[in-house]
Amino acid sequence: MKKIRGLMTTNVDYCTTLDNVFEAAVKMKNDNVGAIPVCENDKLVGLITDRDIVVRGVAEKKPNASKITDVMSDHIISGTPDMDVEEAVQIMAKHEVRRLPIVENDRLVGIVSLGDLATHSESNHQAGIALTEISEAEPDQQIH
Repeated sequence: MKKIRGLMTTNVDYCTTLDNVFEAAVKMKNDNVGAIPVCENDKLVGLITDRDIVVRGVAEKKPNASKITDVMSDHIISGTPDMDVEEAVQIMAKHEVRRLPIVENDRLVGIVSLGDLATHSESNHQAGIALTEISEAEPDQQIH
């Protein structure tokens, strides 16, 4: 079985709990990503997505200067570098998330997305199944 360690992105940009929503949005734009992990002293404490900014920020009329902690998702589903790809796919499908932060000893060490999984032939079919399950979820359940 292939381990997530071999598929995950390890050079992950992140925000801290001291950042604001505008700073997170700028990092998303510069990195061309839809989610940024939020860390405090290297510990993963949240994840902010472009959808979080829209639904919990803009739609709630919160200004760009709002604290990131007011908009981020703090119920984080994560994986470990040594988990099998199949297990990661199952977790992502079960929890209807498109990105899975990878944590080791409470520290963020990487992130894996459905796109990462889809680029590898042995997990391509599994990623397709997970994407189908996630896409069929109710839109307000996809805040992660």
